[in-house]
Amino acid sequence: MATVLLVRHGRTTANATGLLAGRAAGISLDQIGRDQAALTGDRLAAVPVVGVVSSPLERCQQTARLILDRQADTPLAPVDIDLDSCLTECDYGQWQGRMLSDLATEGLWSVVQSQPSAVIFPGGEAMAAMQARSVAAIRRHDAAFEAEHGPGAVWVAVSHGDIIKSILADALGMHLDLFQRINVGPASVSIVGYGTSRPSVYATNTDAGDLSWLSNSVHSDDAPVGGGAGHEAPRTG
Repeated sequence: MATVLLVRHGRTTANATGLLAGRAAGISLDQIGRDQAALTGDRLAAVPVVGVVSSPLERCQQTARLILDRQADTPLAPVDIDLDSCLTECDYGQWQGRMLSDLATEGLWSVVQSQPSAVIFPGGEAMAAMQARSVAAIRRHDAAFEAEHGPGAVWVAVSHGDIIKSILADALGMHLDLFQRINVGPASVSIVGYGTSRPSVYATNTDAGDLSWLSNSVHSDDAPVGGGAGHEAPRTG
């Protein structure tokens, strides 16, 4: 089965000030965010990825570009980023552009925390619809990359915090109402393989560590009883 690396965009000016940017245009990575995304690009440089798919929003495209630039010397390096609107940020409607500290006083805030499956943002999107379209997009791209490049294919999807959390919740078999238990930091990498019987989650919310083992790893659909041998530790020195 193919493997998808779910990457959240790096920190933005809005993240730094506590603003809910949503789908607003012109929200860019700040210097910390650029450094975070560059580090993620360095981590993935040892992994020849067959494709990079991104949310169309600027902050994700900036992150995706820093990843793709570090793939230039790999044999299967994709030539460009594929944009998919199904991976774009949740439509927060009237919440967009407001401070998180103000939104925390709204009655809907507690529902977002405890029962997100019941949430429809005023003038915006239902969180259940957000999950449905993003999971469908990831599974569609994953099947296409595996069909073209084989079961060892590794590809990258660059998206947003709530989007990635909802994709991970689905892969973990968790109800959407539990997805707030998952944390996805800026420029973090989470790793999922979609098998014929079930998804397998190999890592969540990583911002450091060697990923070169992905370059020659073909996963089985069956879970190893007892946990298996894992992958070899990176060589040092």
